[in-house]
Amino acid sequence: MNLWADILRWVHVIGATVLFGTGAGIAFFVLMAQRTGRPEIVAHVAGTVVIADAIFTATAVVVQPITGALLAREIGWPLSQGWIVLSLLLYVVTGAFWLPVVWIQLRIRDLARQAARENAPLPDEEKRLFRIWFVCGFPAFAAVLAILWLMVTRPEIRL
Repeated sequence: MNLWADILRWVHVIGATVLFGTGAGIAFFVLMAQRTGRPEIVAHVAGTVVIADAIFTATAVVVQPITGALLAREIGWPLSQGWIVLSLLLYVVTGAFWLPVVWIQLRIRDLARQAARENAPLPDEEKRLFRIWFVCGFPAFAAVLAILWLMVTRPEIRL
């Protein structure tokens, strides 16, 4: 393999690691903040999560398909290979759950900030949004795990 392919593979793996790690970390910290029921903690963590998603997740979301396509071309893998097609479909599934979650995180942050300013408990809307956020995480995270498995094993999948 040549140096360019090695660099592409490395950047692609770093991107996958960022998506997996940031997703898991965000889920953990948001869940722990929600468990406190304290608006100021939820507001702080949600604000941090919004920034982390903008810096890390969004960057990796853009880089992954680019490095993946370039790497496949460099190595000679057709993008029509079953494991690549399935990975791309799962990537779309992940995005379909992630995009609404970004809006939800912004809304949770704003609702928690307002509650903290007013020295009030977290409103019912915030709790409802958190439940939706939490449920959306399962299929998105499962899809990321499946993509990682496909990347590592590259199974023969006929379409």
